[in-house]
Amino acid sequence: MTNVAIIYYSSTGHVHTLAQAAADAARKADAEVRLRRVAELADRAAIESNPAWAAHHEQTKDIQVADVGDLEWADVVLFGTPTRFGLPASQLKQFIDTAGGLWAQGGLANKVVSSFTSTTQTHGGQESTLLALNNTFYHWGAIIVPPGYTDPVQFHVRNGNPYGTGHVSYDKGAVDEATLAAIEYQTRRTVEVAAALERGYAAA
Repeated sequence: MTNVAIIYYSSTGHVHTLAQAAADAARKADAEVRLRRVAELADRAAIESNPAWAAHHEQTKDIQVADVGDLEWADVVLFGTPTRFGLPASQLKQFIDTAGGLWAQGGLANKVVSSFTSTTQTHGGQESTLLALNNTFYHWGAIIVPPGYTDPVQFHVRNGNPYGTGHVSYDKGAVDEATLAAIEYQTRRTVEVAAALERGYAAA
């Protein structure tokens, strides 16, 4: 069985919805799944200044916080983050920065990884955020699996992003069915690639 860790940061809930859909898709692919949120770094005053942020923070407080052990356990890691000025959120980056010890031991090499995001605007930095995450994966020696244009779902006008699934909240609000289909496909493809690699390693 393939071990899949879905590690994400979400302030108002869109990335959380994508992460949950990814977890469901991984389970359907017969994977063992850990859904983990990273620790919140913002102070209480900042959170409470935005009612949607405060509500989501309260609603997800019981979801287990990610630690480096989740990375070590996983064969596949899917990372989710909103965009912050074209980059991953600092909360997710802080978590990634704690993985230096595991990386130094070679514990992140050959992990199969993929990522997804959410922005307010269509051109709000989705690709640059996912590419920035890829810079980390190169250093790890991980195997990056993008969705590419490898399935009809990727040709949907709102979700034709070969880098990774992206939600746009400004005109759509809640995550729509086309975007959910995109993250489900991306997850399934990533798990299938990991399983194929494992079969190849076993045959060798």
